[in-house]
Amino acid sequence: MPSFLSRLFGRSSSTPAAAQQPVLHKDCRIFPDPIREAGGFRVAARIEKDANGETLIHHLSRADTFADREQAVATSVEKAKLAIDQLGDQLFR
Repeated sequence: MPSFLSRLFGRSSSTPAAAQQPVLHKDCRIFPDPIREAGGFRVAARIEKDANGETLIHHLSRADTFADREQAVATSVEKAKLAIDQLGDQLFR
């Protein structure tokens, strides 16, 4: 059953998101995590920030899709940086 749910929600069990090295931007960590879909990969990332002794998390997901995973990863990082620059701490509310 878990593999069915993984396929349903587009997650791959071969590369867990926690194993990725984060991209640092300002005081945030960006973990690009494109979502596999029928036509390729959808732009997505997890953005983390430490504040007041806790880790704040924002899950970024966009409608943009790419056939190439590496292009989706690069765009995920760029979109996350843009969100951090534009929204700052409001991103985590």
